[in-house]
Amino acid sequence: MRILYTASEALPYAASGGLADVAGSLPAALCKAGHDCRVVLPMYKSIKPELREKLKFVKNFTVDVGWRKQYCGVFEGEANGVTYYLLDNEYYYARDGLYGFYDDCERFVFLSRAVLELIKQIDWKPQIINCNDWQTALVPVYYQTYYKFQYGYEDIKTVFTIHNIQYQGRYGMDVINDIMGIPMYHAKLLEYDGAVNLMKAAFETADKITTVSPSYAWEILDPWYSHGLDRALTNKQYKLCGFLNGIDTNLYDPEHDPLLPAHFTAEDISGKAKCKSELMKSLKLASGDEPLIGIITRFVSHKGIDLIKYVFEEMLSLGCKFAVLGAAFPRKHT
Repeated sequence: MRILYTASEALPYAASGGLADVAGSLPAALCKAGHDCRVVLPMYKSIKPELREKLKFVKNFTVDVGWRKQYCGVFEGEANGVTYYLLDNEYYYARDGLYGFYDDCERFVFLSRAVLELIKQIDWKPQIINCNDWQTALVPVYYQTYYKFQYGYEDIKTVFTIHNIQYQGRYGMDVINDIMGIPMYHAKLLEYDGAVNLMKAAFETADKITTVSPSYAWEILDPWYSHGLDRALTNKQYKLCGFLNGIDTNLYDPEHDPLLPAHFTAEDISGKAKCKSELMKSLKLASGDEPLIGIITRFVSHKGIDLIKYVFEEMLSLGCKFAVLGAAFPRKHT
């Protein structure tokens, strides 16, 4: 099966969270299973020079962004047996950071449209396009409204994967004409609660909606967890399902990880004591037999921080120590 996997970040090229882990490991697993899975993502300024040097320029073309035509360069790379296409536009992506800019809507409208235009430019046609989170939510919308009946785009199925329903791509209705270039008679696909909602638009147009676990698929049908999108999802339950996220057992293998001060396995865990001791030393914590609890996350309720804070003081009083790494302020998403 030929699968085009598109995301706003993917290891080893660009990462800010769990999406990059999945986009870096799932396509590799699919390729090992015999499928031809390729990944598309933006060519960010932050890509490491040693990775950038290995990229091969393929070609360039223009992408319609509303009334504008924007340059798009295509660079090809390979990692873990997977072909990566990195889409270059310095106006949008030669910046410090991946998200949080005033024109994020336009930056990812460009990405979604460029993903579909890319199919014309390479000698390869996917059977499935898997889009991830609001940054690529317009891919199924553009496919249904512009590309479905064009030569070379026949019989492509689109899958939209929800990694975090809190960030939905909400904007004013004016972006439909000015930035997206979508006729207003399609506005109902995009409108939700009086505004444009890109994630909701993907629900309407994708052939399948998936998410990161079966339980999360049920949770986001509940108003408590859905951040307002339960009404849109309830009508689309027939195409919603969850697949449990896995981990890259090679990247996260404590028996061979070169970054660990000592190695261990499930059968021999003796190396864990040295790892703990070195971590506590680096954090200037007194080393001892007390539990050391690690937390790596964004400090938002969606990640359970509101639950941790209720028992944090009590756990400290019991002698537990914490190593906490994360953003101490809300990262700007839409």
